[in-house]
This record gives sequence, structure tokens and C-alpha cells, in this order.
Amino acid sequence: MNLAYDYPVLGAFWTIMWIFLWVLWIVLLFRIIGDIFRDDTLGGGAKTGWLVFVILLPFLGVFVYVLARGKGMGDREVRHAQARQQALDDYVRETADRGAGPGNEADQLARLSEIRSRGDITDAEFQRAKEKVLH
Repeated sequence: MNLAYDYPVLGAFWTIMWIFLWVLWIVLLFRIIGDIFRDDTLGGGAKTGWLVFVILLPFLGVFVYVLARGKGMGDREVRHAQARQQALDDYVRETADRGAGPGNEADQLARLSEIRSRGDITDAEFQRAKEKVLH
């Protein structure tokens, strides 16, 4: 019984379904390859073995990997996302601290200019302090 060819709309549906499943499998394959490289508990030989298995026998390799190590994939992804978020937070915090700290040249020059405008230091002292800040 060939319903897909008796009804052209059903044939289009089957074609779209197979394309969708193929794209889904490709995405899963790349996720698994990424997980193999990201996993720190696997040694080099185990990573090579899984990679060869997944590449040489793609359908079987993907299904076996998901069955054997699928539960840990989510945990590794969460840890990786948390590490990236922590690195971003550290970078933002460090950059913000660097810009707002007492070592900021613009702030130091503004304070020197304010001190000079009050008359607490002379123009020569201001020039020497400015040179010290800039170099």
C-alpha cells in the first residue's frame, strides 16, 4: 500500500519528515562530538575510540553514545555553561574594578586639576604630577 504516492500531499509530508529527522540526527551528531571533546573524565584513548565509533558507524555510534553516556551530557553542558558564565562575570568585574579604581588615569588627572584650581599646588607641581600619572 503506497499511500505516499497516491496522495501527493502525503508524499510531501514524508519527504519533510525524513529531512527533519536527518537534520535532527546531524545536530545530535555534532552535539555528541562536542561532548566527547568537552568531557574531562575521558582519556585520550577513550575519546579517540568514541570519535572513531561515531564517525565510522554514525547511526549506531550516535545511538550507543546516547544510551551509554546520555545522562552525563546534560550535566557536562550545565557545568560548561556555568564555567563560561563565571568567566564572563569575572571579566566584567575585573574590567569594572580596573575602570573605577584609584589607578584610573583620568580620575587622577581630574583630581590633580581640581587641586590646581583650588590653588593647593602650582602649575609646575601640576605638570610634574601629570607626567608621573601619564608615565
